[in-house]
Amino acid sequence: MDIYNFYNGFYNVLETTYLKINTIYWNFLIKIGLKIRGVIVGNNCVFFGYTKFKKANSAQIIIGNKNIFRSFSTSNLIGINRPCIISALDKNAVITIGNNNGFSGTVIGCFKEIYIGNNVKCGANTLITDSDWHLDDSRSGIPSAINIEDNVWLGVNVTVLKGVTIGKNTIIGAGSVVVKNIPPNCVAAGNPCKVIKLL
Repeated sequence: MDIYNFYNGFYNVLETTYLKINTIYWNFLIKIGLKIRGVIVGNNCVFFGYTKFKKANSAQIIIGNKNIFRSFSTSNLIGINRPCIISALDKNAVITIGNNNGFSGTVIGCFKEIYIGNNVKCGANTLITDSDWHLDDSRSGIPSAINIEDNVWLGVNVTVLKGVTIGKNTIIGAGSVVVKNIPPNCVAAGNPCKVIKLL
């Protein structure tokens, strides 16, 4: 083994150790904070780095088991440019996240209702929002619920906008903007997102 391989291996061990310590620290703090705020979190959820949660009074955030939230910039090597941010911003807002999902720098902004099923992959820097925001602006429409069914894969930089249902087993291509319902068992991509092929 030459000296470069030795130092590369040593550096990799240090980086892995740092990530583990960072994860233990943030998991402890985040889970205490969520319990205090009334966010329901299932078993074996893992937080890599600081995930930001905001919840209006009487809003609900319900998170199932075995979900992973990657907010640390290199915890997903495709590149995360922001932390995960989960917001239920109206007193009647409801965010429901099922089991065994992965989020990398994902922003979920909810004013009405967002449902995410099981085994959903949200690639780096994805955005899911059921509102146009700026509700005091007359050009902004009313919020409309989002439903992302089981085993959906959102590619890197995908945006899912209000009133959309994405059917189970569907893949949404990188950089797509989803503004209309997408059926199950297909690949869809583009701006606006359209079905490319059936699976």
